[in-house]
Amino acid sequence: MTGSELPSPDVFEAARRSAVAVTIHDADSFEGMRRAGRLVAEVLDLLVPEVKPGVTTAYLDKLAYEYTCDHGGIPACLGYRGYRHTLCTSVNHVVCHGIPNDKPLREGEIVNIDHTVIVDGWYGDSSRMYLVGDVKLKARRLVDVTYESMLRGIAAVKPGATTGDIGHAIQSYAEGEERCAVVRDFCGHGLGRVFHALPNIVHYGKPGYGIALKPGMFFTIEPMINLGSYGVKVLNDGWTAVTRDRSLSAQFEHSVGVTEEGVEIFTRSPKGWDKPPYL
Repeated sequence: MTGSELPSPDVFEAARRSAVAVTIHDADSFEGMRRAGRLVAEVLDLLVPEVKPGVTTAYLDKLAYEYTCDHGGIPACLGYRGYRHTLCTSVNHVVCHGIPNDKPLREGEIVNIDHTVIVDGWYGDSSRMYLVGDVKLKARRLVDVTYESMLRGIAAVKPGATTGDIGHAIQSYAEGEERCAVVRDFCGHGLGRVFHALPNIVHYGKPGYGIALKPGMFFTIEPMINLGSYGVKVLNDGWTAVTRDRSLSAQFEHSVGVTEEGVEIFTRSPKGWDKPPYL
């Protein structure tokens, strides 16, 4: 699940000054994150052949709940701050935190499915875009740009780099090269034995700014990219965030850990289905 709305600049400054604000995990912790990451990736793989015209997101939510529980996991979003579902399902112009419902998916739509599990106390958090039937070129391009944006953010992760380096890598590609817009209102987040923690991973920024990355830091990188402007508003349900101009939005998310050499992705698809078309 995407981090909550961005905190005030004071929070970022406090984190920058305080080394103890960000948990540094040991080698055994990486194994815990691998188990959690694999389960959440298996669930997202399970949903690949199920996302098609006529299927409801409520049905997908049920499948994810059953598989997670049957394989030793706990759905982390269920009950989180009163949320009553396993998945977040964000269709078309929904940026994030879309709520599963009984409305059938339609031909040509795009949907982000975001899932978080708890395995032996460790959180695995990931999301992918799914294409519903035959999708128009502009929507497929947005999905491709968003996936590449995430990869470029991940590639910037290494000891001694900063959170600003991650944001700059994403923004310079998505906005500078592809003329899309990076959402400002939501961010990636630290995780491990807690759902949301520092560091906050903002998907735009300047190189060299922010928190310095150290081996043992765990966090998500989850850029939300819009075809139109970056403006977002949250609907009256308190969860669903949509683009203000109703332009299409896409998102991908991986949970990663900083290693001595660079970065490890915990939530890769066991079947290689990290980017559509999956089949």
